[in-house]
Amino acid sequence: MTRGRHARPPDQVYRSSFFLLASSVTTAGLGFVFWVVVARYYTPDQVGLATSLISATSLLAYLSMFGLNSTLVRFPAPEEARNGQLTQSIALVGGVSVVAAALYLYGLPLYGPKLLFVREHLLPEVGFVLFCVWAAVNMLTDSVFIGARQPQYNVLVDGLLQGLAKLALPVGLVGFGAYGILGSIGGGYGVALIASLVLMRSRLGFRFDFRTRGTRLREHLGFSAASYVSSLLNLLPLMVIPLIVLQRLGTAEAGYYYVAFQIASLLHAVSAAVGEAVFAEVSNDESRFGELLWRSARILAAVQVPAVAVIALGSGLLLRLFGGVYEARAHGVLVVLALGALAVALNTWASFALKLAGRMTHLILSNVLFAVVSVGLAAAWAPRGLVWVGWAWGVGNLASGLYAAVALLGGRVAAGPPPSAGQLGRPSTSQARPGSVTQ
Repeated sequence: MTRGRHARPPDQVYRSSFFLLASSVTTAGLGFVFWVVVARYYTPDQVGLATSLISATSLLAYLSMFGLNSTLVRFPAPEEARNGQLTQSIALVGGVSVVAAALYLYGLPLYGPKLLFVREHLLPEVGFVLFCVWAAVNMLTDSVFIGARQPQYNVLVDGLLQGLAKLALPVGLVGFGAYGILGSIGGGYGVALIASLVLMRSRLGFRFDFRTRGTRLREHLGFSAASYVSSLLNLLPLMVIPLIVLQRLGTAEAGYYYVAFQIASLLHAVSAAVGEAVFAEVSNDESRFGELLWRSARILAAVQVPAVAVIALGSGLLLRLFGGVYEARAHGVLVVLALGALAVALNTWASFALKLAGRMTHLILSNVLFAVVSVGLAAAWAPRGLVWVGWAWGVGNLASGLYAAVALLGGRVAAGPPPSAGQLGRPSTSQARPGSVTQ
């Protein structure tokens, strides 16, 4: 197989997993410090309101990607059309995120009346839309570095630059209340996006190219659409459950839940990093699908189990950093969310495997199950308290992960090896797979 100037040896799943995990851990670590600062300068009610908007920003950003983040890794265009493929993707994601954010603001009276303060003036409205655009395009550029097998740049961009930028803002924006927290997060997105584009140009040779020939985006529209639908369903609980907590339990409880969930996200980062690394590696060499899949399972088991134990046992100490009230009110839900990270790991591992095997219908059904179970149980159990909301999250992930695993293993028995490159609509391995944007 021909390799580009940024290509790496065929087996670098450990290296990629390390850098992707380092990016997630750095992001989460600085995010942890960020929320400690926020908890000291803002009231729980302000935190609760802001976290609902932040969750919405993340969901809208993912919605706007139309599955192109997966397509850029799985089906990169040939060398001469790669810049065009990336340019079209950036333009599409940016445009859609504007529309999605505007529609979200328009519909706030229906599903978020307590968040209407963001619509009181034009500047906060425009700021919210911009934050969604910056978040969406920055997420897309993360996939560019993963596809180029250069995940170390995500450590710099998302881990360090974005984290430090948002950490520098909340104290200065405290006068803006809940919107000051959102503005700090949004400022981090903006810094990360600028840094990503600069690195894409200097390290990967990216140049904006608006030619459409050879980009293969239409050719792989089905894969993009299926990835988009499954991502939407997977992320739906991330936005809906905080709203359920906000509406059923109040703004303060929403803040406690969000802080606990952010700490538990440190554990989710492990499974996400390993999954993305395997996705990139199998896309580079599909013959090693089974080998890399089981290797990733062993990595997850070796790392995730002790990590869950550390977070669960140390939950009280971690929450104490935010203040005594957080330790008292969020301790139980954090323990439950930490234990639920094992179910998240199973769900993430099986979902990436289904996507690589091209079994997109099962991937969508798995995420339908996740959304229905987790949101349905959260709505039913919320009156019992935050701990029960945490159990709803874990049970939803477990149900989805078990379904995906059974579908994957059952499909392999019935159909044999995973689909070949040609069956999946991907160029045969005799063609060059770009290791960078330009070579």
